[in-house]
Amino acid sequence: MMKILAISGSLRKESLNTQLLKTVAEFVDEGTSIELFDLADIPLYNGDLDGDTKPAPVQALLDAIAEADGMLFATPEYNYSVPGVLKNAIDWVSRPAFDSVMRGKPTGVMSSSMSTLGGARAQVHLRDILAATLTPVYLAPDFALACAHTAFDEEGRLVDESTRNFLQKYLTGYTQWVASQRA
Repeated sequence: MMKILAISGSLRKESLNTQLLKTVAEFVDEGTSIELFDLADIPLYNGDLDGDTKPAPVQALLDAIAEADGMLFATPEYNYSVPGVLKNAIDWVSRPAFDSVMRGKPTGVMSSSMSTLGGARAQVHLRDILAATLTPVYLAPDFALACAHTAFDEEGRLVDESTRNFLQKYLTGYTQWVASQRA
């Protein structure tokens, strides 16, 4: 069983990015599990607390990343970049520098937004942040879901067929890449 850790950069209850990550399980094969990790309890990074014993929510995230075969981020775009909650979580788990649990972990980056750009600028910044942690990012056309507030029905199902097809292609390629990294 291949295990993908899904992390949303949004804490909102009705987050479009969290909804997107909940949807991806529909697009992967039976041999792949998607585990959603909630960043709500991760404290602000404080080097004084970053010792051998980490705060429990941080340790839970570290353990979840270590146990995963790959990571999948969905980020909103705040002020042309990633939200602070996502950057903060990455700051915690990126230690020790250049040898963290993220190093070499195959990662996919997606975004959704109510804007027509779909969070594309946040994806660029997230890729730069991940480069600093030696985290390889799946090379594919960006999956940036624009006008996402109209993309899901009442049951949370992605409704546009061309978007569903593109997401299917993205996730098929991503999971094949993760599987190739495990071999």
